[in-house]
Amino acid sequence: MSGSIKSIRALAAGAAATAFLSITAAAPTATAAPGHGTAHATDCALPGRTGWTDEGHATDYTQFQRPLGTKHVLMLFVDFPDAQASGSTSDYYRELAPAGDWMRRDSYGRTRLDITPLARWVRMPQDSTSYGFQRGITFEQHEAYVRQAVAAADPYVDFSQYAMVYIVPAKSASAISFSPTYLYDPTTAGVTADGTRIKWAVTFGQDMWHWGFKVADHETSHTFGLPDLYAFTGTDYHRFVRGWDLMGNIAGAAPQHLGWERWKFGWIDDSQVACLPSAGSRTVLLKAVESPGGTKIAVIRTGETTAYVAESRRAVDADSDACSTGVLIYKVDSSTQTGYGPVQVVNGNADATPPSGCQALDMAAFHSGQSFTDPDTGVRIDVDGSGPLHDRITMTKQ
Repeated sequence: MSGSIKSIRALAAGAAATAFLSITAAAPTATAAPGHGTAHATDCALPGRTGWTDEGHATDYTQFQRPLGTKHVLMLFVDFPDAQASGSTSDYYRELAPAGDWMRRDSYGRTRLDITPLARWVRMPQDSTSYGFQRGITFEQHEAYVRQAVAAADPYVDFSQYAMVYIVPAKSASAISFSPTYLYDPTTAGVTADGTRIKWAVTFGQDMWHWGFKVADHETSHTFGLPDLYAFTGTDYHRFVRGWDLMGNIAGAAPQHLGWERWKFGWIDDSQVACLPSAGSRTVLLKAVESPGGTKIAVIRTGETTAYVAESRRAVDADSDACSTGVLIYKVDSSTQTGYGPVQVVNGNADATPPSGCQALDMAAFHSGQSFTDPDTGVRIDVDGSGPLHDRITMTKQ
């Protein structure tokens, strides 16, 4: 089974269960840990172990695209014999275009989406009901959909100028219900145009009108190698991270990417990571991930593929509606597959009453004077103090 087929089928299971989302993530003050000195950040980087999208640092960039620099994106607008468009494409473009600015700010300017619309409707050769979206869609069906959209637009555009493609259907195409990410299979002929292999695409569905432009940032993050952080099973689909990351609840109150994922992407430098890979203690001044500069994450490695991460979160920028602020602590397991909890947030205020629009886990941020301990791994994190954009913590490992 190819990686792309695994992606489509695994994510399809999650989409079917949830009825949304994708189918196919100031210098510290430190006391050196006894016996080994201050560790380098790479001592806390985790390897990927799923063979696909995960939270590990060893992303296969022959399969995924690097999340740095300007990504030239072509936006196509498609309609169908049974679901024809009326009106211009401008409203569709305006719905999704803010994704570019959101990604720029989320990445501290290190990744930009340059989205160019082909301002015309192109007709797909098949009815909208024939592509299999309502039945979960297979990789083969999805690739055929991308291939047909590219072929229909090819007379009007030079595909060699673009890194990826966004395909946006007419509102009348209710059968194109959700927004999967297309990740090419390097073992097949795939989709080509103008001498260029189309490796990455997002095929939007009617859910874009619910989620808005951030669905484009979520799906594009899959092309960078991130997994889904919402649950594929059970009934509480957001039990792992709730609204703390775009890869969980797109409509969450604090949806910017976690500091761990920003490090994986290269948006955070190694010098901005405080690492405790073995027994010892370290005090760190964390600067809010929403604001540039400073030390962004503190990592306590607990195993070959596991670690605890602490970061400072504030209600600013794209997180301006955050339900709680302070130190967010979460466990990362890079061997856990997409949709099964590769990141799990620790709730520091389980007894808090969430305000309107928030859920219990949205209140998770630890405050000054609070501590987290995990006896099984010997990990302890103390929040020593807080400022407007900073939190000082002490992380200890027995």
